[in-house]
Amino acid sequence: MSEPRLNLPSRPRRNRRTLAIRNLMRETELTPAHLVLPLFVHRGADEPIESMPGAYRWSLDGLTGEVARAAKLGVEAVVLFEAVPEALKTPTASEACNPDGLIPQAICAIKATHPNTVVMTDVALDPYNSLGHDGLVAPDGTIQNDATVEVLCAQALTHAQAGADIVAPSDMMDGRVGAIRTNLDHHDHSDVGICAYTAKYASALYGPFRGALDSAPRSGDKKTYQMDPANRREAIRELELDIAEGADMVMVKPAGPYLDVVRDFADTSTVPVAAYQVSGEYLMIKAAAASSWLDEQAAITETLTGIRRAGADIILTYFATQAAEILG
Repeated sequence: MSEPRLNLPSRPRRNRRTLAIRNLMRETELTPAHLVLPLFVHRGADEPIESMPGAYRWSLDGLTGEVARAAKLGVEAVVLFEAVPEALKTPTASEACNPDGLIPQAICAIKATHPNTVVMTDVALDPYNSLGHDGLVAPDGTIQNDATVEVLCAQALTHAQAGADIVAPSDMMDGRVGAIRTNLDHHDHSDVGICAYTAKYASALYGPFRGALDSAPRSGDKKTYQMDPANRREAIRELELDIAEGADMVMVKPAGPYLDVVRDFADTSTVPVAAYQVSGEYLMIKAAAASSWLDEQAAITETLTGIRRAGADIILTYFATQAAEILG
């Protein structure tokens, strides 16, 4: 018995009939070249991170090995985060600016072994601050904006002098992009780029990351400097300011719950747009896959494609090497 035929001049399913046709019609491309791999480094041996299954705190040797593995898969950009021993944490976060510190050592190690890998560094004080905040804390508990910016400028310069390609201020202090740009230029580092965490929301999805670095605030929260998750127009204000101050790239963090903001940035920005698929997004997929509730590989490519489709040129994701393997 033949199937009844409807009089349909337009049949969208014709463009989905075979894999080759679907590939031909695909609107959004996801490749390893779009991905940045976040890496954690510490002063010990390589060790798995309990809060982020599949991720590690790397020694310097382990770090360069992981960079090599990523590069072979086509992921040629990394961003570095340091897990700092309690003994080196202070209220002034002075270790953040130590030219002999672990991040400068890590930058040098990567550049010595993989000079073509793009090295991005996190510029913020929370891993180094004994109070766990991205900024310096006044006696009354308020976060000191301008005093913090001075330290961030010194931290960014330390990274640039070690060979970083891009510094990424994630602190959300007012005016830090312009101040960092001026300071880098003054010290002959005009070639070092700035990737501004432009719309970094006060999200519940950072928990596993804070477990990886032990960087949670010792008291209070970060809501006086990170953005309110309810706000969308405010992100455009931050975007305009960061571009005016000299940002070379702008970022939305987290990515998944804020795809509307990623789209707004893509429609408005005159510089490339990055989005950060954060640790909570990573862990949700890992946990659900471990319980056999979803297909991990399919979830990885679907979520990353969705971020690209929303308008992100660059995606920071802990799935970078795994996604590169899937993409072939």
